Amino acid sequence: MAFGDLLEQVGSTGRFQVAHVTLLCMPILMMASHNLLQNFVASVPPHVCSAHANQSALSRLSQGEVLLVTVPLDQQGQPQRCQRYAAPQWSLLVPNETAGSEGGSEGTDPELQGCTDGWAYNMTEMTSTIISEWDLVCDLRSLKQMGQTIYMGGVLVGALIFGSLSDKYGRRILLLISNLLIAVGGTCAAFSTSFSVFCVFRFVCGMGLCGLVLNSFSLIVEWIPTHVRTVVGTGTGYCYTMGQLILAVVAYFIRDWRWLTLAVSLPFYVSFLYSWWFLESARWLVLNKKSEQAVKNLRTVARFNGRHEEGEKINLDMLQESMKKEMSCSQRTHSALDLFRTPSMRTITVCLSAVWFSTSFAYYGLSMDLQKFGVDIYLIQVIFGAVDIPAKVVITVSMSVLGRRPSQCAALILSGVTILINLSVPFEKQMLRTTLAVVGKGCLAASFNCCYLYSGELYPTVIRQNGMGWVAMMARLGAMVAPMVLLSADAVPWLPAFIYGGAPILSGVFAYFLPETLGSPLPDTIQDVEERANGKRKSSTSSPRKEELVLQDPITTLLKESA
Repeated sequence: MAFGDLLEQVGSTGRFQVAHVTLLCMPILMMASHNLLQNFVASVPPHVCSAHANQSALSRLSQGEVLLVTVPLDQQGQPQRCQRYAAPQWSLLVPNETAGSEGGSEGTDPELQGCTDGWAYNMTEMTSTIISEWDLVCDLRSLKQMGQTIYMGGVLVGALIFGSLSDKYGRRILLLISNLLIAVGGTCAAFSTSFSVFCVFRFVCGMGLCGLVLNSFSLIVEWIPTHVRTVVGTGTGYCYTMGQLILAVVAYFIRDWRWLTLAVSLPFYVSFLYSWWFLESARWLVLNKKSEQAVKNLRTVARFNGRHEEGEKINLDMLQESMKKEMSCSQRTHSALDLFRTPSMRTITVCLSAVWFSTSFAYYGLSMDLQKFGVDIYLIQVIFGAVDIPAKVVITVSMSVLGRRPSQCAALILSGVTILINLSVPFEKQMLRTTLAVVGKGCLAASFNCCYLYSGELYPTVIRQNGMGWVAMMARLGAMVAPMVLLSADAVPWLPAFIYGGAPILSGVFAYFLPETLGSPLPDTIQDVEERANGKRKSSTSSPRKEELVLQDPITTLLKESA
Protein backbone atom coordinates (compact mmCIF):
# COMPACT_ATOMS: atom_id res chain seq x y z
CA MET A 1 0.00 0.00 0.00
CA ALA A 2 1.29 3.43 -0.96
CA PHE A 3 0.57 6.79 0.65
CA GLY A 4 -2.01 7.66 -2.00
CA ASP A 5 -3.94 4.54 -1.01
CA LEU A 6 -3.87 5.60 2.66
CA LEU A 7 -5.26 8.99 1.65
CA GLU A 8 -8.04 7.29 -0.27
CA GLN A 9 -8.73 5.08 2.77
CA VAL A 10 -9.34 8.06 5.08
CA GLY A 11 -11.20 10.01 2.39
CA SER A 12 -9.26 11.93 -0.22
CA THR A 13 -12.07 14.29 -1.28
CA GLY A 14 -14.25 14.40 1.82
CA ARG A 15 -15.43 17.09 4.21
CA PHE A 16 -11.93 17.58 5.58
CA GLN A 17 -10.45 18.41 2.17
CA VAL A 18 -13.32 20.79 1.38
CA ALA A 19 -12.94 22.69 4.66
CA HIS A 20 -9.14 22.52 4.52
CA VAL A 21 -8.85 23.95 1.02
CA THR A 22 -11.57 26.56 1.61
CA LEU A 23 -9.94 27.96 4.74
CA LEU A 24 -6.50 28.01 3.12
CA CYS A 25 -7.90 29.90 0.14
CA MET A 26 -9.53 32.66 2.21
CA PRO A 27 -6.29 34.62 2.81
CA ILE A 28 -5.43 34.25 -0.89
CA LEU A 29 -8.52 36.38 -1.60
CA MET A 30 -6.70 39.28 0.06
CA MET A 31 -3.30 38.51 -1.42
CA ALA A 32 -3.96 40.61 -4.55
CA SER A 33 -4.91 43.51 -2.30
CA HIS A 34 -1.32 43.73 -1.08
CA ASN A 35 0.37 42.90 -4.38
CA LEU A 36 -1.56 45.59 -6.28
CA LEU A 37 -2.16 48.00 -3.40
CA GLN A 38 0.38 50.42 -4.84
CA ASN A 39 -1.98 51.22 -7.74
CA PHE A 40 -4.27 53.01 -5.29
CA VAL A 41 -2.26 54.11 -2.25
CA ALA A 42 0.44 55.49 -4.60
CA SER A 43 -1.93 56.92 -7.20
CA VAL A 44 -0.44 60.17 -8.52
CA PRO A 45 -3.07 62.95 -8.32
CA PRO A 46 -2.93 65.93 -10.72
CA HIS A 47 -0.64 68.50 -9.18
CA VAL A 48 1.00 71.87 -9.78
CA CYS A 49 3.36 74.06 -7.83
CA SER A 50 1.78 75.88 -4.91
CA ALA A 51 1.35 79.65 -5.30
CA HIS A 52 4.00 82.00 -3.96
CA ALA A 53 3.57 82.18 -0.19
CA ASN A 54 4.89 85.77 -0.01
CA GLN A 55 2.38 87.21 -2.49
CA SER A 56 -0.68 88.33 -0.51
CA ALA A 57 -2.32 89.73 -3.66
CA LEU A 58 -2.87 86.20 -4.92
CA SER A 59 -5.45 85.63 -2.19
CA ARG A 60 -7.84 88.00 -3.96
CA LEU A 61 -7.80 85.95 -7.19
CA SER A 62 -9.85 82.92 -8.12
CA GLN A 63 -8.17 79.51 -8.24
CA GLY A 64 -8.07 79.62 -12.05
CA GLU A 65 -6.49 83.06 -12.08
CA VAL A 66 -3.87 82.03 -9.52
CA LEU A 67 -2.98 79.05 -11.69
CA LEU A 68 -2.75 81.29 -14.76
CA VAL A 69 -0.30 83.80 -13.29
CA THR A 70 1.89 81.33 -11.35
CA VAL A 71 2.21 78.16 -13.45
CA PRO A 72 3.40 78.01 -17.09
CA LEU A 73 1.90 75.65 -19.67
CA ASP A 74 3.69 72.70 -21.24
CA GLN A 75 3.78 71.84 -24.95
CA GLN A 76 0.36 70.17 -24.73
CA GLY A 77 -1.17 73.27 -23.19
CA GLN A 78 -1.46 71.74 -19.72
CA PRO A 79 -0.12 73.35 -16.52
CA GLN A 80 3.41 72.21 -15.78
CA ARG A 81 3.68 69.98 -12.76
CA CYS A 82 7.19 70.73 -11.55
CA GLN A 83 7.85 74.38 -12.39
CA ARG A 84 6.30 77.79 -11.74
CA TYR A 85 7.09 81.38 -12.59
CA ALA A 86 9.72 82.92 -10.35
CA ALA A 87 7.28 85.82 -9.90
CA PRO A 88 3.55 86.03 -10.66
CA GLN A 89 2.87 87.09 -14.25
CA TRP A 90 0.16 89.69 -13.64
CA SER A 91 0.12 90.68 -17.29
CA LEU A 92 -1.53 87.33 -18.15
CA LEU A 93 -4.72 88.57 -16.46
CA VAL A 94 -5.02 91.15 -19.24
CA PRO A 95 -6.30 89.73 -22.54
CA ASN A 96 -3.82 89.63 -25.44
CA GLU A 97 -0.90 90.27 -23.10
CA THR A 98 2.07 87.92 -22.86
CA ALA A 99 4.05 86.85 -19.86
CA GLY A 100 7.17 88.80 -19.09
CA SER A 101 6.25 92.00 -17.31
CA GLU A 102 7.72 90.76 -14.04
CA GLY A 103 9.85 87.87 -15.22
CA GLY A 104 12.19 89.85 -17.45
CA SER A 105 12.15 92.32 -20.30
CA GLU A 106 9.16 92.30 -22.62
CA GLY A 107 9.42 89.69 -25.36
CA THR A 108 11.64 87.34 -23.34
CA ASP A 109 10.61 84.18 -21.55
CA PRO A 110 9.90 84.70 -17.85
CA GLU A 111 12.19 83.12 -15.31
CA LEU A 112 11.05 79.75 -13.97
CA GLN A 113 11.80 77.97 -10.71
CA GLY A 114 11.01 74.72 -8.94
CA CYS A 115 8.15 74.20 -6.50
CA THR A 116 9.87 75.83 -3.55
CA ASP A 117 6.56 76.24 -1.67
CA GLY A 118 5.38 72.69 -2.25
CA TRP A 119 2.58 71.38 -4.44
CA ALA A 120 -1.17 71.76 -4.72
CA TYR A 121 -2.98 68.48 -5.43
CA ASN A 122 -6.33 67.81 -7.06
CA MET A 123 -7.75 65.21 -4.69
CA THR A 124 -11.05 64.48 -6.45
CA GLU A 125 -10.19 60.78 -6.94
CA MET A 126 -8.49 60.04 -3.61
CA THR A 127 -8.69 61.96 -0.36
CA SER A 128 -5.10 61.01 0.42
CA THR A 129 -2.25 58.99 -1.10
CA ILE A 130 1.37 58.45 -0.11
CA ILE A 131 2.23 60.70 -3.07
CA SER A 132 0.35 63.69 -1.66
CA GLU A 133 1.28 62.81 1.92
CA TRP A 134 5.04 62.94 1.36
CA ASP A 135 5.28 64.89 -1.95
CA LEU A 136 6.70 62.01 -3.98
CA VAL A 137 6.55 63.95 -7.24
CA CYS A 138 8.94 65.65 -9.66
CA ASP A 139 12.50 65.00 -8.44
CA LEU A 140 11.19 62.39 -5.98
CA ARG A 141 8.81 60.62 -8.39
CA SER A 142 11.11 57.60 -8.69
CA LEU A 143 10.40 56.82 -5.01
CA LYS A 144 6.96 55.58 -6.03
CA GLN A 145 8.54 52.74 -8.00
CA MET A 146 11.07 52.24 -5.22
CA GLY A 147 8.23 51.56 -2.79
CA GLN A 148 6.92 48.71 -4.94
CA THR A 149 10.45 47.41 -5.53
CA ILE A 150 11.07 47.30 -1.77
CA TYR A 151 7.81 45.42 -1.25
CA MET A 152 8.82 42.87 -3.89
CA GLY A 153 12.23 42.72 -2.21
CA GLY A 154 10.41 41.55 0.92
CA VAL A 155 8.69 38.85 -1.12
CA LEU A 156 12.09 37.83 -2.47
CA VAL A 157 13.59 37.55 1.01
CA GLY A 158 10.49 35.65 2.11
CA ALA A 159 11.04 33.15 -0.67
CA LEU A 160 14.61 32.59 0.49
CA ILE A 161 13.68 32.25 4.16
CA PHE A 162 10.33 30.47 4.18
CA GLY A 163 11.21 27.99 1.45
CA SER A 164 13.92 26.31 3.51
CA LEU A 165 12.40 26.88 6.95
CA SER A 166 9.09 25.23 6.11
CA ASP A 167 10.87 22.12 4.84
CA LYS A 168 12.71 22.00 8.15
CA TYR A 169 10.05 23.08 10.67
CA GLY A 170 6.82 22.28 8.85
CA ARG A 171 4.20 24.03 6.76
CA ARG A 172 1.72 24.84 9.54
CA ILE A 173 3.95 26.85 11.90
CA LEU A 174 5.38 28.90 9.03
CA LEU A 175 1.85 29.59 7.77
CA LEU A 176 0.94 30.97 11.20
CA ILE A 177 4.00 33.21 11.23
CA SER A 178 3.27 34.42 7.69
CA ASN A 179 -0.30 35.45 8.54
CA LEU A 180 0.90 37.33 11.60
CA LEU A 181 3.62 39.14 9.64
CA ILE A 182 1.13 40.40 7.05
CA ALA A 183 -1.38 41.49 9.68
CA VAL A 184 1.10 43.34 11.88
CA GLY A 185 3.17 44.72 8.99
CA GLY A 186 0.09 46.05 7.21
CA THR A 187 -1.28 47.64 10.37
CA CYS A 188 2.02 49.39 11.10
CA ALA A 189 2.32 50.54 7.48
CA ALA A 190 -1.10 52.18 7.75
CA PHE A 191 0.14 54.29 10.66
CA SER A 192 3.56 55.13 9.21
CA THR A 193 4.86 58.62 9.90
CA SER A 194 7.32 58.71 6.98
CA PHE A 195 7.89 57.09 3.62
CA SER A 196 10.92 55.21 4.97
CA VAL A 197 8.87 53.65 7.79
CA PHE A 198 6.12 52.80 5.29
CA CYS A 199 8.63 50.96 3.09
CA VAL A 200 10.03 48.99 6.04
CA PHE A 201 6.63 47.60 6.98
CA ARG A 202 5.68 46.98 3.36
CA PHE A 203 8.86 44.90 3.18
CA VAL A 204 7.61 42.88 6.16
CA CYS A 205 4.25 42.39 4.44
CA GLY A 206 6.04 41.12 1.35
CA MET A 207 7.95 38.55 3.39
CA GLY A 208 4.78 37.31 5.01
CA LEU A 209 2.90 37.15 1.74
CA CYS A 210 5.48 34.86 0.16
CA GLY A 211 5.41 32.55 3.17
CA LEU A 212 1.62 32.48 2.97
CA VAL A 213 1.62 31.45 -0.69
CA LEU A 214 4.32 28.78 -0.37
CA ASN A 215 2.90 27.06 2.70
CA SER A 216 -0.76 27.32 1.69
CA PHE A 217 0.00 25.73 -1.65
CA SER A 218 1.98 22.89 -0.05
CA LEU A 219 -0.69 22.16 2.55
CA ILE A 220 -3.32 22.09 -0.20
CA VAL A 221 -1.48 19.87 -2.67
CA GLU A 222 -0.18 17.42 -0.03
CA TRP A 223 -3.66 16.64 1.33
CA ILE A 224 -5.49 16.06 -1.97
CA PRO A 225 -5.30 13.22 -4.53
CA THR A 226 -3.85 13.45 -8.01
CA HIS A 227 -7.09 13.51 -9.96
CA VAL A 228 -8.34 16.77 -8.41
CA ARG A 229 -5.06 18.70 -8.36
CA THR A 230 -5.83 20.58 -11.56
CA VAL A 231 -9.31 21.64 -10.46
CA VAL A 232 -8.21 22.63 -6.95
CA GLY A 233 -5.13 24.44 -8.27
CA THR A 234 -7.28 26.43 -10.67
CA GLY A 235 -9.81 27.19 -7.95
CA THR A 236 -7.00 28.57 -5.81
CA GLY A 237 -5.99 30.77 -8.74
CA TYR A 238 -9.55 32.09 -8.96
CA CYS A 239 -9.28 33.24 -5.37
CA TYR A 240 -6.49 35.58 -6.46
CA THR A 241 -8.67 36.73 -9.36
CA MET A 242 -11.56 37.51 -7.04
CA GLY A 243 -9.10 39.32 -4.82
CA GLN A 244 -8.35 41.76 -7.64
CA LEU A 245 -12.06 42.56 -7.94
CA ILE A 246 -12.38 42.87 -4.16
CA LEU A 247 -9.48 45.34 -4.13
CA ALA A 248 -11.19 47.53 -6.75
CA VAL A 249 -14.42 47.60 -4.71
CA VAL A 250 -12.68 48.26 -1.38
CA ALA A 251 -10.48 50.99 -2.90
CA TYR A 252 -13.51 52.61 -4.54
CA PHE A 253 -15.22 53.08 -1.17
CA ILE A 254 -12.09 53.79 0.89
CA ARG A 255 -10.24 56.69 -0.75
CA ASP A 256 -7.76 57.35 2.08
CA TRP A 257 -4.53 55.37 1.75
CA ARG A 258 -4.15 54.76 5.49
CA TRP A 259 -7.63 53.30 5.95
CA LEU A 260 -7.28 51.31 2.72
CA THR A 261 -4.00 49.76 3.87
CA LEU A 262 -5.56 48.90 7.22
CA ALA A 263 -8.69 47.44 5.58
CA VAL A 264 -6.70 44.94 3.47
CA SER A 265 -4.52 43.93 6.45
CA LEU A 266 -7.04 43.28 9.23
CA PRO A 267 -8.47 40.06 7.68
CA PHE A 268 -5.11 38.36 8.21
CA TYR A 269 -5.62 38.51 11.98
CA VAL A 270 -8.66 36.29 11.44
CA SER A 271 -6.77 33.84 9.22
CA PHE A 272 -3.98 33.75 11.83
CA LEU A 273 -6.46 32.66 14.48
CA TYR A 274 -8.12 29.86 12.53
CA SER A 275 -4.80 28.63 11.09
CA TRP A 276 -4.14 26.95 14.45
CA TRP A 277 -6.79 24.40 13.38
CA PHE A 278 -4.84 23.16 10.36
CA LEU A 279 -3.22 19.73 10.40
CA GLU A 280 0.42 19.41 9.42
CA SER A 281 1.09 17.58 6.15
CA ALA A 282 1.26 13.82 6.82
CA ARG A 283 3.76 13.47 3.98
CA TRP A 284 6.07 15.99 5.62
CA LEU A 285 5.69 14.40 9.05
CA VAL A 286 6.68 10.95 7.76
CA LEU A 287 9.69 12.27 5.87
CA ASN A 288 10.82 14.15 9.00
CA LYS A 289 10.64 11.12 11.33
CA LYS A 290 7.36 12.12 12.97
CA SER A 291 5.33 9.12 11.85
CA GLU A 292 3.34 8.91 15.10
CA GLN A 293 1.90 12.39 14.52
CA ALA A 294 1.25 11.52 10.89
CA VAL A 295 -0.86 8.53 12.00
CA LYS A 296 -2.82 10.77 14.39
CA ASN A 297 -3.43 13.31 11.62
CA LEU A 298 -4.63 10.62 9.20
CA ARG A 299 -7.02 9.26 11.83
CA THR A 300 -8.30 12.79 12.49
CA VAL A 301 -8.97 13.20 8.77
CA ALA A 302 -10.78 9.85 8.73
CA ARG A 303 -13.06 10.90 11.62
CA PHE A 304 -13.75 14.26 9.95
CA ASN A 305 -14.69 12.46 6.74
CA GLY A 306 -16.91 9.94 8.53
CA ARG A 307 -14.50 7.03 8.07
CA HIS A 308 -13.60 6.32 11.68
CA GLU A 309 -13.22 2.56 11.26
CA GLU A 310 -10.95 2.87 8.22
CA GLY A 311 -8.83 5.40 10.09
CA GLU A 312 -8.34 3.12 13.09
CA LYS A 313 -6.90 0.45 10.78
CA ILE A 314 -3.95 2.73 9.99
CA ASN A 315 -0.95 2.09 12.21
CA LEU A 316 2.69 3.06 12.34
CA ASP A 317 3.93 -0.01 10.50
CA MET A 318 1.45 0.47 7.68
CA LEU A 319 2.40 4.12 7.26
CA GLN A 320 6.15 3.50 7.33
CA GLU A 321 5.80 0.65 4.85
CA SER A 322 3.80 2.89 2.49
CA MET A 323 6.63 5.42 2.42
CA LYS A 324 9.56 3.11 3.01
CA LYS A 325 11.33 4.12 -0.17
CA GLU A 326 10.69 7.82 0.40
CA MET A 327 11.96 7.64 3.98
CA SER A 328 15.15 5.85 2.98
CA CYS A 329 15.85 8.51 0.37
CA SER A 330 15.23 11.40 2.76
CA GLN A 331 17.68 10.45 5.52
CA ARG A 332 20.16 13.10 4.52
CA THR A 333 19.51 16.79 4.83
CA HIS A 334 18.32 18.51 1.68
CA SER A 335 19.18 22.02 0.60
CA ALA A 336 18.76 24.36 -2.33
CA LEU A 337 21.83 22.73 -3.92
CA ASP A 338 19.69 19.65 -4.56
CA LEU A 339 17.76 21.69 -7.09
CA PHE A 340 20.84 21.47 -9.34
CA ARG A 341 22.41 18.20 -8.18
CA THR A 342 21.04 15.83 -10.85
CA PRO A 343 20.49 16.35 -14.59
CA SER A 344 16.70 16.25 -14.39
CA MET A 345 16.58 18.61 -11.41
CA ARG A 346 18.89 21.05 -13.21
CA THR A 347 16.69 21.07 -16.29
CA ILE A 348 13.53 21.57 -14.23
CA THR A 349 15.03 24.36 -12.11
CA VAL A 350 16.57 26.33 -14.99
CA CYS A 351 13.45 26.12 -17.15
CA LEU A 352 11.07 26.97 -14.31
CA SER A 353 13.30 29.90 -13.34
CA ALA A 354 12.89 31.36 -16.82
CA VAL A 355 9.13 30.74 -16.78
CA TRP A 356 8.53 32.34 -13.40
CA PHE A 357 10.86 35.29 -13.98
CA SER A 358 9.34 36.31 -17.30
CA THR A 359 5.74 35.70 -16.22
CA SER A 360 6.10 37.91 -13.17
CA PHE A 361 8.24 40.44 -15.04
CA ALA A 362 5.67 41.02 -17.78
CA TYR A 363 2.67 40.67 -15.44
CA TYR A 364 3.73 43.43 -13.08
CA GLY A 365 5.04 45.53 -15.95
CA LEU A 366 1.45 45.66 -17.23
CA SER A 367 -0.43 45.69 -13.93
CA MET A 368 1.43 48.19 -11.76
CA ASP A 369 0.89 51.42 -13.71
CA LEU A 370 -2.84 51.56 -14.42
CA GLN A 371 -2.87 55.35 -14.81
CA LYS A 372 -0.97 55.09 -18.12
CA PHE A 373 -4.07 53.69 -19.86
CA GLY A 374 -5.99 56.93 -19.45
CA VAL A 375 -9.01 55.02 -18.05
CA ASP A 376 -10.55 55.23 -14.58
CA ILE A 377 -8.21 53.18 -12.37
CA TYR A 378 -11.08 51.45 -10.58
CA LEU A 379 -12.62 50.38 -13.89
CA ILE A 380 -9.34 49.17 -15.39
CA GLN A 381 -8.60 47.23 -12.17
CA VAL A 382 -11.95 45.45 -12.52
CA ILE A 383 -11.28 44.72 -16.21
CA PHE A 384 -7.76 43.45 -15.47
CA GLY A 385 -9.17 41.22 -12.74
CA ALA A 386 -12.19 40.00 -14.72
CA VAL A 387 -10.11 38.89 -17.70
CA ASP A 388 -8.53 36.25 -15.47
CA ILE A 389 -11.85 34.38 -15.28
CA PRO A 390 -12.08 33.29 -18.94
CA ALA A 391 -8.29 33.00 -19.13
CA LYS A 392 -8.18 30.50 -16.28
CA VAL A 393 -11.15 28.54 -17.62
CA VAL A 394 -9.28 28.11 -20.88
CA ILE A 395 -6.00 27.18 -19.20
CA THR A 396 -7.77 24.69 -16.90
CA VAL A 397 -9.31 22.84 -19.82
CA SER A 398 -6.03 23.04 -21.71
CA MET A 399 -4.01 21.66 -18.79
CA SER A 400 -6.46 18.81 -18.35
CA VAL A 401 -6.74 17.88 -22.05
CA LEU A 402 -3.51 18.96 -23.74
CA GLY A 403 -1.24 18.76 -20.71
CA ARG A 404 0.78 21.14 -18.58
CA ARG A 405 3.73 21.70 -20.91
CA PRO A 406 1.89 22.80 -24.09
CA SER A 407 -0.45 24.96 -21.99
CA GLN A 408 2.47 26.70 -20.31
CA CYS A 409 4.25 27.31 -23.61
CA ALA A 410 1.14 28.65 -25.34
CA ALA A 411 0.21 31.05 -22.52
CA LEU A 412 3.68 32.60 -22.46
CA ILE A 413 4.13 32.93 -26.21
CA LEU A 414 0.64 34.36 -26.78
CA SER A 415 1.15 36.96 -24.06
CA GLY A 416 4.46 38.06 -25.56
CA VAL A 417 3.04 38.28 -29.08
CA THR A 418 0.10 40.39 -27.86
CA ILE A 419 2.39 42.83 -26.07
CA LEU A 420 4.63 43.16 -29.14
CA ILE A 421 1.62 43.81 -31.41
CA ASN A 422 0.77 46.73 -29.15
CA LEU A 423 3.98 48.41 -30.28
CA SER A 424 2.50 48.96 -33.75
CA VAL A 425 -0.74 50.53 -32.45
CA PRO A 426 -0.72 54.37 -32.45
CA PHE A 427 -0.74 55.92 -28.99
CA GLU A 428 -3.93 57.83 -29.80
CA LYS A 429 -5.92 54.57 -30.07
CA GLN A 430 -6.13 54.08 -26.32
CA MET A 431 -9.07 51.69 -26.48
CA LEU A 432 -7.28 49.26 -28.79
CA ARG A 433 -4.06 49.52 -26.81
CA THR A 434 -5.93 48.84 -23.57
CA THR A 435 -7.74 45.87 -25.12
CA LEU A 436 -4.48 44.28 -26.27
CA ALA A 437 -2.94 44.90 -22.84
CA VAL A 438 -5.92 43.21 -21.17
CA VAL A 439 -5.58 40.17 -23.45
CA GLY A 440 -1.84 39.98 -22.73
CA LYS A 441 -2.49 40.27 -19.00
CA GLY A 442 -5.04 37.46 -19.23
CA CYS A 443 -2.49 35.19 -20.88
CA LEU A 444 0.04 36.01 -18.17
CA ALA A 445 -2.55 35.25 -15.48
CA ALA A 446 -3.15 31.91 -17.18
CA SER A 447 0.60 31.31 -17.19
CA PHE A 448 0.77 32.02 -13.45
CA ASN A 449 -2.12 29.63 -12.82
CA CYS A 450 -0.36 26.91 -14.79
CA CYS A 451 3.13 27.33 -13.36
CA TYR A 452 1.94 27.26 -9.73
CA LEU A 453 0.41 23.82 -10.26
CA TYR A 454 3.11 22.66 -12.69
CA SER A 455 5.97 23.54 -10.34
CA GLY A 456 4.37 21.75 -7.39
CA GLU A 457 4.04 18.62 -9.51
CA LEU A 458 7.61 18.78 -10.84
CA TYR A 459 9.45 19.16 -7.52
CA PRO A 460 9.59 16.19 -5.09
CA THR A 461 8.19 16.42 -1.56
CA VAL A 462 11.61 16.40 0.15
CA ILE A 463 12.61 19.67 -1.55
CA ARG A 464 9.27 20.99 -2.78
CA GLN A 465 9.42 24.03 -0.53
CA ASN A 466 13.02 24.71 -1.53
CA GLY A 467 11.94 24.47 -5.16
CA MET A 468 8.85 26.63 -4.75
CA GLY A 469 10.91 29.11 -2.77
CA TRP A 470 13.48 29.24 -5.56
CA VAL A 471 10.98 29.87 -8.36
CA ALA A 472 9.13 32.38 -6.17
CA MET A 473 12.44 34.17 -5.73
CA MET A 474 12.88 34.29 -9.51
CA ALA A 475 9.35 35.64 -9.86
CA ARG A 476 10.08 38.43 -7.38
CA LEU A 477 13.30 39.26 -9.18
CA GLY A 478 11.18 39.73 -12.28
CA ALA A 479 8.72 41.89 -10.36
CA MET A 480 11.57 43.99 -8.95
CA VAL A 481 13.19 44.52 -12.35
CA ALA A 482 9.91 45.42 -14.10
CA PRO A 483 9.66 49.02 -12.73
CA MET A 484 13.30 49.68 -13.63
CA VAL A 485 12.62 48.84 -17.27
CA LEU A 486 10.07 51.66 -17.42
CA LEU A 487 12.89 54.15 -16.86
CA SER A 488 14.34 53.21 -20.26
CA ALA A 489 11.31 54.81 -21.94
CA ASP A 490 12.89 58.24 -21.40
CA ALA A 491 15.60 57.31 -23.92
CA VAL A 492 13.79 54.78 -26.16
CA PRO A 493 9.96 54.98 -25.83
CA TRP A 494 9.28 51.56 -27.37
CA LEU A 495 11.96 49.63 -25.47
CA PRO A 496 9.96 48.69 -22.31
CA ALA A 497 7.12 47.09 -24.33
CA PHE A 498 9.65 45.26 -26.51
CA ILE A 499 11.35 43.79 -23.43
CA TYR A 500 8.03 42.96 -21.73
CA GLY A 501 6.92 41.12 -24.87
CA GLY A 502 10.20 39.40 -25.72
CA ALA A 503 10.79 37.86 -22.28
CA PRO A 504 7.63 35.66 -22.23
CA ILE A 505 8.28 34.41 -25.77
CA LEU A 506 11.81 33.37 -24.83
CA SER A 507 10.66 31.61 -21.66
CA GLY A 508 7.96 29.81 -23.66
CA VAL A 509 10.81 28.09 -25.49
CA PHE A 510 12.38 27.11 -22.13
CA ALA A 511 9.06 25.62 -20.98
CA TYR A 512 9.15 23.20 -23.91
CA PHE A 513 12.00 21.29 -22.23
CA LEU A 514 10.01 20.55 -19.03
CA PRO A 515 8.58 17.03 -18.53
CA GLU A 516 4.83 16.48 -18.74
CA THR A 517 3.06 15.75 -15.40
CA LEU A 518 -0.58 15.27 -16.44
CA GLY A 519 -1.92 12.26 -14.52
CA SER A 520 1.43 11.56 -12.84
CA PRO A 521 1.78 10.97 -9.08
CA LEU A 522 3.48 13.56 -6.92
CA PRO A 523 7.20 12.68 -6.68
CA ASP A 524 8.38 12.31 -3.10
CA THR A 525 12.13 12.03 -3.67
CA ILE A 526 14.76 13.19 -6.13
CA GLN A 527 15.08 9.59 -7.23
CA ASP A 528 11.41 9.68 -8.26
CA VAL A 529 12.14 12.67 -10.48
CA GLU A 530 15.03 10.89 -12.16
CA GLU A 531 12.95 7.77 -12.69
CA ARG A 532 10.19 9.86 -14.23
CA ALA A 533 12.69 11.39 -16.61
CA ASN A 534 13.80 7.87 -17.59
CA GLY A 535 10.22 6.80 -18.25
CA LYS A 536 9.80 4.76 -15.04
CA ARG A 537 7.06 4.92 -12.46
CA LYS A 538 6.84 4.21 -8.78
CA SER A 539 6.20 0.57 -8.12
CA SER A 540 3.89 -0.88 -5.54
CA THR A 541 3.74 -4.29 -3.89
CA SER A 542 -0.01 -4.36 -4.40
CA SER A 543 -2.22 -3.55 -7.34
CA PRO A 544 -1.40 -0.42 -9.34
CA ARG A 545 -2.21 2.77 -7.50
CA LYS A 546 -5.05 4.85 -8.83
CA GLU A 547 -2.74 7.80 -8.25
CA GLU A 548 -0.20 6.37 -10.69
CA LEU A 549 -2.54 5.76 -13.61
CA VAL A 550 -2.37 8.11 -16.56
CA LEU A 551 -5.61 9.93 -15.91
CA GLN A 552 -7.91 11.62 -18.34
CA ASP A 553 -9.32 15.10 -17.95
CA PRO A 554 -9.79 15.67 -14.18
CA ILE A 555 -13.00 17.60 -14.86
CA THR A 556 -14.45 14.58 -16.67
CA THR A 557 -13.26 12.34 -13.85
CA LEU A 558 -15.07 14.45 -11.25
CA LEU A 559 -18.25 14.52 -13.32
CA LYS A 560 -18.15 10.72 -13.62
CA GLU A 561 -17.60 10.32 -9.88
CA SER A 562 -20.43 12.70 -9.02
CA ALA A 563 -22.76 10.82 -11.37
